[in-house]
Amino acid sequence: MPNPQIDPRGARVAAALTSLVLAVVLLTAPGPLALALLAAQTAVFAIGAVSGVQHTPYSLLFRTLLRPRLGPPAELEDAAPPRFAQAVGLGFASVGLVALAAGATTVGLVAVGFALAAALLNATTGFCLGCELYLLTKRVVPATSN
Repeated sequence: MPNPQIDPRGARVAAALTSLVLAVVLLTAPGPLALALLAAQTAVFAIGAVSGVQHTPYSLLFRTLLRPRLGPPAELEDAAPPRFAQAVGLGFASVGLVALAAGATTVGLVAVGFALAAALLNATTGFCLGCELYLLTKRVVPATSN
C-alpha cells in the first residue's frame, strides 16, 4: 500500500502555526504559559509522528478553514517525509519541555530554538529540513530486502 498523499500547502500552514506557538514559548519561557504551549506543541508533533501529519489538529484546521477557499492543490506529496519531520520536531520539543520543566532553561530554549528555526524555514520557503533528512537517510541507508 502506498504512503498517503498530502496537500503541501497544509504542511506550510502547519509550519507557520508551529512557528507561532514556538515563538511564544521562547518569549514567555520560563513560565507556566511556555510549558503549557510547549506541551501542546509536543502533543501535536506526537500525533503527526505516530498517526501521520494528516491527523494533526493543524491539518484539521487547514482542511476545514483554508483548503475549501483555496481549491485543490496543483500536486500532492508523499506524507512520509513530513511524518518523519514531525518525529524530529517531537524530539526537539520533548527535550525542550523536559529541560524547561526541570529548570534547565538554556537547554530548553536552545532545543525550542532549533525546532522554531526548522518550522520557520518550512513556513517561509517551503524547505522542510526534516523531510530532507528523511530523503537523505533513505539514500544513505540501503533498503532491506525480504
